[in-house]
Amino acid sequence: MTHPTTPSSVFPKPDYGKTPTRKKEMPEGLWTKCPECSAYIFNKELESLQMVCKECGNHFSITAFQRLGHLLDEGSWEEYDADIAPIDVLKFTGASSYAEQLKKYQKKTGLKEGVVCGLGRLEDHPVSVAVMEFSFIGGSMGSVVGEKITRAIERATERRMPVLIFSASGGARMHEGMFSLMQMAKTSGALQRHAAARLPFISILTHPTMGGVTASFATLGDLIIAEPKAMIGFAGARVLKETTRQDLPKGFQTAEFLLERGLIDRIIPRPQMRAELGKLLDYLDRSFPLHHAVERNGRSGSHSGHTHRNGHEPVKAAGV
Repeated sequence: MTHPTTPSSVFPKPDYGKTPTRKKEMPEGLWTKCPECSAYIFNKELESLQMVCKECGNHFSITAFQRLGHLLDEGSWEEYDADIAPIDVLKFTGASSYAEQLKKYQKKTGLKEGVVCGLGRLEDHPVSVAVMEFSFIGGSMGSVVGEKITRAIERATERRMPVLIFSASGGARMHEGMFSLMQMAKTSGALQRHAAARLPFISILTHPTMGGVTASFATLGDLIIAEPKAMIGFAGARVLKETTRQDLPKGFQTAEFLLERGLIDRIIPRPQMRAELGKLLDYLDRSFPLHHAVERNGRSGSHSGHTHRNGHEPVKAAGV
């Protein structure tokens, strides 16, 4: 005896569990995930915000030329000493030779060394600027980095203008041994001559600023500014803990911690950096005999009183 066919056998239900589904893939290069708050940010929007997360304010790393583009008046930049390149004087070898490392990072960054120096204008103020490039061997300071920064300082002294240095470095470059450590004294000496000429130096500390850079020119500014949450220090936390055999305060190497204790004068978010530096240069215009002060507003000023970090008299202007 045959049984009538049931509707389910005539029209069998599909097995949805085995039905192939089309996976939607996120196109690469359009979005960036913030490592701090996990927000996804459209890359074009992130670039318009100078690589700062709109949700939590996390500052992403940027290149030296990106920073200069955000900072200086359009068309005012003139680079100096771009062709000076380091040599492997010690014939340093490790996992790879120093010469190989130099070739690798020169190709990666398009730079000869880990700092970009030149002249430009910021809110119509002529300035000598040096910006360290962290992606070039961790922004480490070798003989050429020290030489280029020294020249940038001396150029500012000769032309009687402020010098701005943006630090981003892991410290001295081990590949060059003592030649690297000598740059601490050389850059500091140039700043002392700059101070003796009564000219201002603004140091801007970005993430990270460590080692011999912190122990030399980075902390010799008349004004020391930092980006939010930048890591600033000399040795790493693990080394310090092993050396002191003490528990260290939470966040002791952050810009915020150092601001509370007086090492840093101000913390300025990157999108506000250009405008705030412009205001500070206006104040300094009234306190230091810069070459363009008379030209711009018919006056130059000076103040008496105790000296600041590198021998200058203090800036006595509201808001500084």
